[in-house]
Amino acid sequence: MSLRLLLPEDGVTELLLAWPDEPRVYVRGRTALDETVTSDFIRDYLFTGCAPAQEIAVVKAPNPSVNRDAFMTNGRTDPSKLWELHQRGHTIRLGNLQRVIPYMAHVSRHIQEETGCSNYVHAFLTPPGNQGLRHHWDQQMAVIAQTAGTKRWQLWQPPVGAPMREFNESWRVWREDYIPTWEAQGPDLVVDLKAGESLLLPRGWVHNPLVAASDETSVHLTFAIRERTPLWLAEKLIGKAIGEDRFRRIILPGELGEGGLVRQLSETRAALVQYLEGLDLARLALDVRQAAVTELEYTT
Repeated sequence: MSLRLLLPEDGVTELLLAWPDEPRVYVRGRTALDETVTSDFIRDYLFTGCAPAQEIAVVKAPNPSVNRDAFMTNGRTDPSKLWELHQRGHTIRLGNLQRVIPYMAHVSRHIQEETGCSNYVHAFLTPPGNQGLRHHWDQQMAVIAQTAGTKRWQLWQPPVGAPMREFNESWRVWREDYIPTWEAQGPDLVVDLKAGESLLLPRGWVHNPLVAASDETSVHLTFAIRERTPLWLAEKLIGKAIGEDRFRRIILPGELGEGGLVRQLSETRAALVQYLEGLDLARLALDVRQAAVTELEYTT
């Protein structure tokens, strides 16, 4: 069971049965994940030029990510340039390990089979006494597995309700007073996550991760688990409506005016209700379950 690579037994149980809405820290110890995707493995992958440039982001707070041209030569990752940036204090994020490392592809797929949720995996290497990303929140549950060093996570309760996809993403609804307010108030929780520990970070929680120590590099893996929602089920409910002629008929431009459009919406709603009432839910459930364990949604 892949979740047991990230969490101890009580953490797996809590994730699957409760899906916490507050952060949790667990001691997972050293698992096959730590033995296989070691810090040296990640460093070798990055600093030999093997990692695809499109999956690399380089950032040092408070600045935005550097342009990819800064660590590329002839359209490919240049390991010497990447190493120099890292030595100058930049965090390197290697994205979507499940796309480029076979072992992580297997882990990701098994997590999806266990949870019914698609997921993706990012690795972060942060030099001593430095910081990459600053305050932000994410749209999905994250399981953060610290594999080397210690990373400090300053956490604040969600400022928005249940962000998902394009709704309430931090960059879409960002306010300039957020960071000054949070820093003035201080974090609601501070976690110094050590190697062998994992942090459950629910969606919407503001996090400001940094390496406080001046003598050790931090390496962690973030497993982002994209929750299923009633909206996702609603999309599955109407997903095959395209097979019926009534939902493929042309709506004339003249019917898209204010008066005609209200009528069209009313007629379509009635047709949709009739369609939904006629569905065989037991049969549809089989298709939806298959989609839950196979659909890949790796965008953030």
